[in-house]
Amino acid sequence: MNAPALLDNARLPRWLLPADWPQRHGVPELARIGIEAGRVWSVQPARDITPGAGWDLAGTLALPAFVDAHTHLDKAFTLARMQKVQPGLLGAIDAMLADRVHWTPADVRERASRGLQWAWACGTAHVRTHVDWWEPDALPTAWPVMAELAQEWAGRVRLEQVALIKLPLFEDASQALRLARQVKATGAHALLGGFVHSTNWSENALRNLLVAAQACELDIDLHVDEELDASAVGLQTTARLLREIGYEGRVVCGHLCALAVQPEAQAFATLDAVARAPITVVSLPATNLLLQDAVTGRTPRQRGITLVKEAHARGIPLLFASDNVQDPFCRLGSFDPVEALGTAALVAQLDEPFDTWSQALCRSDWLERTPATTAPTLVGAKADLVLFTQADRHGWPSRSAARVVLRDGRVTHGDASPFFPE
Repeated sequence: MNAPALLDNARLPRWLLPADWPQRHGVPELARIGIEAGRVWSVQPARDITPGAGWDLAGTLALPAFVDAHTHLDKAFTLARMQKVQPGLLGAIDAMLADRVHWTPADVRERASRGLQWAWACGTAHVRTHVDWWEPDALPTAWPVMAELAQEWAGRVRLEQVALIKLPLFEDASQALRLARQVKATGAHALLGGFVHSTNWSENALRNLLVAAQACELDIDLHVDEELDASAVGLQTTARLLREIGYEGRVVCGHLCALAVQPEAQAFATLDAVARAPITVVSLPATNLLLQDAVTGRTPRQRGITLVKEAHARGIPLLFASDNVQDPFCRLGSFDPVEALGTAALVAQLDEPFDTWSQALCRSDWLERTPATTAPTLVGAKADLVLFTQADRHGWPSRSAARVVLRDGRVTHGDASPFFPE
């Protein structure tokens, strides 16, 4: 199929448009997107332009390609082969440990490849996966597999891998540095990570992790305070230690459930420190809803989602992501980050999901060591776009499964025939 040179009458979200973009009754005017050589070369208000020989999207919602900032490709699709899983985070960990003894490189590759295929089909261009790392002196089975997949998928999906290392393995500073060097040797797509929880809490170990990452010039991605314990201090300590050591890389913290149960003064002070750090926050609404406050035979009382509105109000970079897919941590999922936002829109009562919150699926720069300092724009970017053919801005992300995916301006998935000029 030939690539269109023009996409007329596209409905873009407000966050992706300049401040002076014309509006009608408070709603941004439709846009004309010019495409050349696989990149977007112009975005203009459609009302100011004579209709051209392009596709008429007739108000179809359009977004840039997605980033799925927190996944677990190594664990995906394991639930079907497990017996009964005990409720809650620790029960899921026990089930995963029992299954992990059966992992082989071929098993991990098949399951992770399936996840990447699903991500590719839904319109995702950037996936970050965490890989469990339990032993100080042995690479996890999944670690080299992810490195191989990162090479194989290059040019289609950018795959990053995070060493999800239990915090006690950083208690010794020399061992922390050795682990960081192993991660560094994997390549530029690898990051240092850790599981920071009240059950394994050690400020000394966390400091060693951060110092080792600094020494090896590694970015960091942490699981932090994935619990409903108001006394959890992982996030506030991370923000303080980053300032103390003068850390210069990019830090991402996922989950942060404890913020939701802490006194507001404490939670807000922590968020203020996160904004100064700065730290990118990743919310995982589906998994946190399933694992937090989970007891057999009892309806959960607490939601487990972090303070996304308060983070957004402070200008903290915020992303929603899939997290676990069809494993003991989450029985649902399809590696479509739009599903994560759909869950968050209800649980966190988000207004204007398309115009305001859709950027939490698209801002790949919020994972970069040097994020963009200018307002986001399509102009100059690859023409990787997702067109939602049955959704409207009022109900989105409802009816969002039907979509057309463009890569470099060419259709890779979906039925674009309604847009063809007669």
